[in-house]
Amino acid sequence: MTLHQLASAGDSDGGTSPFFYVVLALFSAMALVQIVRPQLLWRLNRPFQKPFVRDYDAAEPNARGYALQRVIGVGALIMAGFILATTLT
Repeated sequence: MTLHQLASAGDSDGGTSPFFYVVLALFSAMALVQIVRPQLLWRLNRPFQKPFVRDYDAAEPNARGYALQRVIGVGALIMAGFILATTLT
């Protein structure tokens, strides 16, 4: 099944589902936040870390860790742009 077929699943006219664009927009927004300010995602993730981490400050990534998160965010944003371009053609 191609990406275009997955995006248009459930539509009777063969067009792309609006839900697909909403998910893609959320994915892109998360990637942008990860590029611009990865510390914000780390702080938002704290409640999920509670059962596993005793000291949040000791477990926080260093500068290289945040740099890697930015690189991954750039890759995710490129992937989202590629998916959008593929579904629009």
